[in-house]
Amino acid sequence: MNSIARILKSESPSLVPAISNVSRRRFLHTAGGLALGLQFGPLLAADKVAGDETASTARTADAGAAAFEPNAFVQIASDGTVTVIAKHLEMGQGVYTGLATLLAEELDADWRSIRVEGAPADKSRYTNHTMGVQGTGGSTAMADSYEPMRQAGAAARAMLVGAAAAQWQVPPQSLVVEAGVVKHAASGRQAGFGELAAAAAAQPVPADVKLKSPADFKLIGNAALPRIDTPSKTDGSAIFTQDIKLPGMLVAVALHPSHFGATVKSVNATKARKIPGVVQVVRFSGGAYRFEGVAVLATNTWAAKQGRDALQVAWNDSKAYKQGTPQLLEQYRAAAARPGKIAAKVGDVDAALASPAKLIEADYELPYLAHAAMEPMNCLVKLDDSACEIWNGEQFQTVDQQLVGDFLGIAPDRVRINQLFAGGSFGRRANPHADYILEAVAIARAARAMNVNAPIKLVWMREDDMRAGYYRPLNLHRARIALDQDGNLQAWHVRLVGQAVMAGTLFEGAMKNGIDPTSVEGQADLPYDVPNLQVEATIPDGARVPIQWFRSVGHSHTAFSSEGLIDEAAVLAGRDPVAFRLGLLGKQPRYRGVLQLAADKAQWAQALPAGAAGERRGRGVAVHKAFDTYVAQIAEITVKADGSLKVDRVVCAVDCGAVVNPDIVKAQMEGGIGFALGVALHGAITLKDGMVEQSNFNDYQVLRMDEMPRVEVYIVASTEKPTGVGEPGVPPLAPALVNAIYNAVGKRLRKLPIAGQLSA
Repeated sequence: MNSIARILKSESPSLVPAISNVSRRRFLHTAGGLALGLQFGPLLAADKVAGDETASTARTADAGAAAFEPNAFVQIASDGTVTVIAKHLEMGQGVYTGLATLLAEELDADWRSIRVEGAPADKSRYTNHTMGVQGTGGSTAMADSYEPMRQAGAAARAMLVGAAAAQWQVPPQSLVVEAGVVKHAASGRQAGFGELAAAAAAQPVPADVKLKSPADFKLIGNAALPRIDTPSKTDGSAIFTQDIKLPGMLVAVALHPSHFGATVKSVNATKARKIPGVVQVVRFSGGAYRFEGVAVLATNTWAAKQGRDALQVAWNDSKAYKQGTPQLLEQYRAAAARPGKIAAKVGDVDAALASPAKLIEADYELPYLAHAAMEPMNCLVKLDDSACEIWNGEQFQTVDQQLVGDFLGIAPDRVRINQLFAGGSFGRRANPHADYILEAVAIARAARAMNVNAPIKLVWMREDDMRAGYYRPLNLHRARIALDQDGNLQAWHVRLVGQAVMAGTLFEGAMKNGIDPTSVEGQADLPYDVPNLQVEATIPDGARVPIQWFRSVGHSHTAFSSEGLIDEAAVLAGRDPVAFRLGLLGKQPRYRGVLQLAADKAQWAQALPAGAAGERRGRGVAVHKAFDTYVAQIAEITVKADGSLKVDRVVCAVDCGAVVNPDIVKAQMEGGIGFALGVALHGAITLKDGMVEQSNFNDYQVLRMDEMPRVEVYIVASTEKPTGVGEPGVPPLAPALVNAIYNAVGKRLRKLPIAGQLSA
C-alpha cells in the first residue's frame, strides 16, 4: 500500500503544526520577522515558526495570559477573546463565519469577541468525514461540522459555568450565560469569559452535553449576523499568499511547455540573467501529472516575470499531447456510439426504446473550463535539509502534506502548512496531485542544489493559470428519451463520455466498475420517476488534458443534460414544464418544494410581460440536487432583434436544511448564479494542435457587471441537518437559461457556451 493510501486509512494522529491567519498588525508586533503563529500538538513543547522564535510571544501578547482550551475547536483568552479553530479553508464562501456561528451559539459568546484561526493539519482531529481527508470541498463544511462545532461550544460553556458555580458556591443550574458573561440573578454576580478562563481550565471536560433547541437559537439563522472576514478584507489586513515576504525571499515565475507532456530540451538564459533583480535560473522536475519547466528567481515579481519572458527554451515534444478540440469531439462521438459501463439501470431500456411512440435523440456538449479564480495559483516554500514549511491558501491539507513529504523523502509531520485566506478556488486548490504546490517545492529544491537557500514564492501569472492549469473535463452526453402516445416518460438512456477526475489519483479506489461517481452524479441518481432507465459512462482513450473537479463537480455538466432533456420531454408531451416535472417527482418532496416555491415566486402561471418591438421574451426552469442541497431556478430572458441575449431575472429557491447563516446562503446562491451564467454564456477552453488557445480574460471571458441579472433567492424553512451552499447554486442555471431560450425563440441549444449560437 502506497503512502497516500496509508494516510487515508490511518487513524493515528499526525504530529503537525497548527495553522493560523495573522493580521498585518501582528507582523508589526514582532522584531521584523514573520509572525504566523504555529502551535504544535501536545507531544511537542515548542511553539515557534521555523526561523522565527517570536511567533509564540506575538501570539501570547495578542491573547493575554494562557488561553482556556477545553477542546480542539475553541480557545478563550483572559481578555475574553474567543478564538474558533476552523478546520476548513476560507476562500470567500463564508465558512469561517459559519463555523464560528455554530460554536458561538452553544457557547453563548459575544459575537464581537470572536476571531477565527485555521486548524492544525491533523487528520485524526479535523478530518472531513465526507471526503476522508482533512480538506475543504464538496460543500461539506456545514454538514460535517454542524454537531461537532456546537458540541465544542456547549462543552466550553459548561466548564465556564462550572467554574463560576464553584467560585460563587451556587448550583450551576442557577446561572445563565448571555453574550460572553456568566450571571447569577439572585446575587447579582457576573463574570466575563476572560475572568473565568483560568478556573474553567481546571474543570473536568463534560462527557456529554445538551445542545440547544432551534427555538432558542440567537445566532444560528440570524440574517443580521455580520461576516467574520468582512472587516479584514475591507481594511486590507486579511493575509493572502501575495502579502507575505520572508527575509531573503525570492520570487519564482515559471516557464511551462505549451504542450501537455513536453519536456525541457535546452535552456538559454543569457538574456534573462541580464535583467536587474534576477538572481538565478533553475530547471525543475515534472511528473506524471504536472509540468516540468524552467523558473526564474528574482528579488521581486516583475523582475522574475521579465526574466521568464526573456528565456529561450527548446522543448522536446516527442511525447506531447497534440490533439485539438474538434478531434477530441470526434473521438467522443465515436465512443458514444458504443455501450459504456453501466452506472445506473432500472427496467429494460432496450425494450422500451424498440418502438417508442415519441422519441428524443440528442447530443449535449460541454467544453473544458478553467477555474479562473481571482487569485491565480501561488505558494511560498521554505525548505531545509529535513523540513519544509509552506504558506498557502490551503484546501487539501492531508493530501498536500503527504505528497510533499513523499516528494522530498521526509515524514509528513516535517511538512508544516500555514493556512492563509484564498482568493477563490472553485475546486482548483483541491488538486489531488498537488500540482502547483509540488512545483513550488521542486523549484525550491532545485534552487538549493544551486546553493540558493532562500525561501521561494512561486507566482503564476493569469496566463500560467489559464494554460498550465487543470480543467473541468470536456463532456459529451448522448441521449435517447422515449415517451408513450399520451406523453408519459417511458425510457431514459444516456451515455456520458468524458475523462474521469478520480482516475490516477489517490481517490481511484472510490471508482466502482471503472466509473468515477463524480462523473455521473446528477444523471445516475435521476430523481424523476421513469420505469426504464440506463446511464452509461465511458472514459475516452487518449485524452491527456489535465483535469480536476470544478465548482459543483459532475453536476456542472450532468444538470445541463438532465434538465435540458426533461424540458425537451415536456415540450414533446405537450405539457407545462413545471407541471411535467412535478408529476414525475411524486416521491421527491424536497425537489417538489423548491420547484413549487420558485414557480410561485416567479409567477410562472402568468404570462411574461411583452418586450419592446422586435424582442422575444422567454422563461425557463430547472431543478437539481447537488451535495444534498435542492435548488430550483427560473430564468427570464429577452432575445433582442439582433440576436443578442439579456438575462433579466433569475428566481432561485433553495432547500439546504437548517440555515446557519441566511445572508451567506443568499450570497452563495447569487454568486453561484453569476459564476454559472458567465460560464454558460462565454466559458470554453479549446485546444488547437494540443495547445490551449485561451490565455486571459480577454479570450476567456467571465461575466461582466452589465450581464448580471436581478436575482431573487428564497430559502425553504427546514429542520433537516444543514447541507452546503457553495456549489449547488451553479448546476440549474445553464439548463434554465437554454430552456428559456427555447421558450422565447423555439431554438434548442444543446451545447455550451451559448455565445454566437443565437445569431448563427
